[in-house]
Amino acid sequence: MRLAAVPSESWRAMALNPLRTGLTMLGMVIGVAAVVAMLAIGQGAQAVVNQQIASMGSNLFLILPGAATSGGMRMGIGTALPLTAADAQAIGELPTVTASAPMTSGTAQLIHASNNWSTLVYGITPEFWAARDWKIDSGEMFSETDVRSAARVALIGRVVAENLFGNADPVGETMRIRNIPFTVVGVLAPKGQSLDGRDQDDTVHVPLTTAQRRLFGMQIPGAIRFIIAQSASLETMDTTEEEIKRLLRQRRRIPPGGEDDFTVRNLTATAEAAAISARAMSFMLGAIASVSLLVGGIGIMNIMLVSVTERTREIGVRMAIGARRRDILVQFLTEALTICILGGAIGAALGVGGAWLAAELADMQVVVTVAAILLSFGFAAAVGLFFGFYPAHKAARLRPVEALRYE
Repeated sequence: MRLAAVPSESWRAMALNPLRTGLTMLGMVIGVAAVVAMLAIGQGAQAVVNQQIASMGSNLFLILPGAATSGGMRMGIGTALPLTAADAQAIGELPTVTASAPMTSGTAQLIHASNNWSTLVYGITPEFWAARDWKIDSGEMFSETDVRSAARVALIGRVVAENLFGNADPVGETMRIRNIPFTVVGVLAPKGQSLDGRDQDDTVHVPLTTAQRRLFGMQIPGAIRFIIAQSASLETMDTTEEEIKRLLRQRRRIPPGGEDDFTVRNLTATAEAAAISARAMSFMLGAIASVSLLVGGIGIMNIMLVSVTERTREIGVRMAIGARRRDILVQFLTEALTICILGGAIGAALGVGGAWLAAELADMQVVVTVAAILLSFGFAAAVGLFFGFYPAHKAARLRPVEALRYE
């Protein structure tokens, strides 16, 4: 028996028992489909987190007023003495800070013609654009002059533009915020959801002084809701945080040993934690799905062992007419590999289809990569070799005389 004839013998043997071959292949189909689909879903979740991190900006801190204490009871974040625009300016002068943006915010009703929309309105300064690395799709950003003059101009997000102006170009149009007319000077580039799930495109941005004096008012001159500060680099984040805390403690006259009445949050650390969680989930989904591949491999080994037992006389005849042990070993390994590779191909196609179906039905993002498919194929082939070797080795070790006597 020539070695070149082994593949045809393997195909003939599998064709003689199509039902058994199909059922054996089914375990591998399910396993590869599960791996491809789970990796696509996990990598999709990781891609969403990465997009949110990119939209947030880099090396950012969020600085909030802390919690006030009354009668021994802490009242919650934001109840202490508020931050001011002067605090933001002082933070911006720190050597490791590249941008410091004071902000205030509130919910307001927007009106244009017969359309109205309720959304979050931010009062900001031009430093905000640098800190957030936020571009515009059309129009222009307002300037420091607009902030000093408390101009009634606004930049709107894509969601606001669609709900108030439809398909029309909103730049240059007038809308009312709390019944005060504002001129739309630009439309912001899409940012998507933030890490806390808020739609960043469903917002309006106006000059800080305009928001303070005309929209939301302020009980304390210069009071703001929070500050966004950007560190010069990732390596200086810890130093920047310490400098911000030291500066604010000095400006707010907190005595040595006293508790901070403000909060500094490292948004980069929060983003990294979310990214790590997404990667862990992707790995866990892939690992769980891989178990089904192992189960399929065990099924292949069981069927191959049964096949060796059933074909003992056939093996004996072939060895008697000149087949070598290597030929028998290669034949059974070829059968196992063929089952795994064909099952892997069918499973990969089903896995890709299942991933896209899940994306459509559950409205989630999936990422199907060639690497994931190749990994599944490689794993399937490895399972075929691993679980097919023992039955093939057992078949090759049969003695021709004993095999011919087998009943």
